[in-house]
Amino acid sequence: MNAEETILTTVLERWKDAVDAHEPERVAENFTEDAIFQGLHPYTVGPKGVAEYYDSQPIGMTAKYTIQETRRLAENLVLGYLHVDFDFTDMPTVSVQLSLLVEGEKIRHYQVSRL
Repeated sequence: MNAEETILTTVLERWKDAVDAHEPERVAENFTEDAIFQGLHPYTVGPKGVAEYYDSQPIGMTAKYTIQETRRLAENLVLGYLHVDFDFTDMPTVSVQLSLLVEGEKIRHYQVSRL
């Protein structure tokens, strides 16, 4: 694992743990105060919108991710491109591509796309 993957994995494991536990406030703690967040609903800015988004997700939803590409854009800024499967207890898996920017140890930009 390279340094960029290590940085992303540190943040993503906290994010995944909170998503899997359906703890939206803890998910939101992984985002900067001015983070741009684009899930599969209209975008929002900041942790409050992130928490609201994840609070609306069904209990039992879990995330599995694979890092596909990384780039260090600055000393404290890493770009990640991932494949994520969101699994549910009572509906089919939703597979998405996720681009994110991690600044320090928080997500500054998060954008999901279905292919």
